[in-house]
Amino acid sequence: MKVAFIGMGTMGAAMALNLLKAGHEVTVHNRNRQREEPVAAAGATRAATPAQAAQGAEVIVTCVSDTPDVEGVLLGPQGVISGASAGAVVVDTSTISPGATRRLAAALAEQGVGMIDAPMSGGSEGAEKGTLVFMVGGAEADLNKALPVLQAMGKRITHVGPIGAGQVTKAINQVILAGYYLSTAEGMALGLKAGLDMEKVVQAISGGACDSWVLNFRSNNMIHNRYPLGFRVSLHRKDLRIALEAAGEIGAALPLAGMVAQIENGLVDRGFGDEDISALARPMRELSGIKD
Repeated sequence: MKVAFIGMGTMGAAMALNLLKAGHEVTVHNRNRQREEPVAAAGATRAATPAQAAQGAEVIVTCVSDTPDVEGVLLGPQGVISGASAGAVVVDTSTISPGATRRLAAALAEQGVGMIDAPMSGGSEGAEKGTLVFMVGGAEADLNKALPVLQAMGKRITHVGPIGAGQVTKAINQVILAGYYLSTAEGMALGLKAGLDMEKVVQAISGGACDSWVLNFRSNNMIHNRYPLGFRVSLHRKDLRIALEAAGEIGAALPLAGMVAQIENGLVDRGFGDEDISALARPMRELSGIKD
């Protein structure tokens, strides 16, 4: 398929490479044009604008940071809407506001362009391995058209409802993930303060009732107080803001998510926003008096 891919960050570049490996014809664009170079070296065509990237594309994938970024890429000057052909489908894999997603889909529909929201989970590891999980909102016909593209990037694609439902599902995912990270950080701090061999502790509890992706893949960061990038604290804070705003609109209570958002605010203010979310262990270690 002819695919346009806009957004060559950590996730987007890896996803675009998997599309190339699957045999798709890929055109890429990124605001910082240098980020296009590694994917272009693997066989992608470069485009100067989102509109140029979208020309002739059957599926247009977007993977950018926040709601204003998606709005600009899709509807702004030289945006996708100016280049996409009727019948094309936009697949937005970003994590943004459900309400904004519905408005964007309506604007694209006026030009005959379909849209599905397909936020993802699985981190940079999943993007590289092509094992991401996609939560899809939108019309079934649009999903079916985009399915070969999603299958090249992920291992599970679940249609959860109409347009916007994917973003609500991603908000739920990020709220639950916040609890996993905070509770794992507290558990690691407890064990370290008690003087235990934490590698053995993790081995002992993995596979039991508290087993989780965070325990298996991020506890080592917390034990050693090193947080190489997987998914930025600042981006998870943004995701929780979206979740808290959506909850406020319908009257749902998210006390734990609110607590984690405040802790992440503190990390960002202290200059740790570009570290992995497992850096939630920093304040837990500090409050427990744990030294490196």
